Amino acid sequence: MTIDWDRRTCARRGHVTYAPEDPRLRVRLRADTALGEVWRCLRCGDFALGAPHGSGPAADAPLVPRGTVLRDLFILRFLAVERAVRGVFIVLVAVAVWRFSNSRDAVRRLFDEYLDVLRPVFRHFHYDLDHSPVVGTLQKTFGYRHSTLLLVAGLLLAYALVELVEAVGLWYAKRWAEYLTVVATAAFLPLEIYELTEHVSGLKIATLVLNILAVLYIALAKRLFGLRGGRRAFDEERRSASLLEVSGSAGMAPLPR
Repeated sequence: MTIDWDRRTCARRGHVTYAPEDPRLRVRLRADTALGEVWRCLRCGDFALGAPHGSGPAADAPLVPRGTVLRDLFILRFLAVERAVRGVFIVLVAVAVWRFSNSRDAVRRLFDEYLDVLRPVFRHFHYDLDHSPVVGTLQKTFGYRHSTLLLVAGLLLAYALVELVEAVGLWYAKRWAEYLTVVATAAFLPLEIYELTEHVSGLKIATLVLNILAVLYIALAKRLFGLRGGRRAFDEERRSASLLEVSGSAGMAPLPR
């Protein structure tokens, strides 16, 4: 089933109408009804009752995301939410590492006490906690220096900040955020591939695939790094769209530039 992004968005946010100065366009965008004048929405093409939201030259009509542009915006916002959730999670991990660095001895004593209590229970199920990889990793962590743990917490906070900045920029479809997302995500791809060689899991595979698709999609769809004509082609596409908003909704050919 095909999603009508235009009508879906208008149903949630409302219509966007505009009254162009060109009388040839006005007559095609405006109509009179028994309830009053109606104007054609620049996003979905349906008529909306009431005065237009703006007026002026056709070239100054608002650039309303529609069709594939609207779909692209939805995908960017999905990626923004994913980055925001990841950023918040990393912040929590960084705080946990920082708190652990300040009370490492107390945490270690508590860990040893619980380990002594749980060891016979797990032995009953034929599981040796003393040779558990998870327990071994935690025990190694207790041997890290305080300064090392603080450095890890600082690096995690820096990474979380990058993720949160990406999230805000992608939500508002900023071009700098698209570059930042592609560069930052691509930089971590080798590490994610290396982790898969150490231990394969469904979550790691899904994360790797999502990040690869995000890099390819943003770079190609947004014409980054000179791809598909680069910034010039991207700006030209946007300028053409702004001229087509009124004439396209009116069912006419694009206005000459």
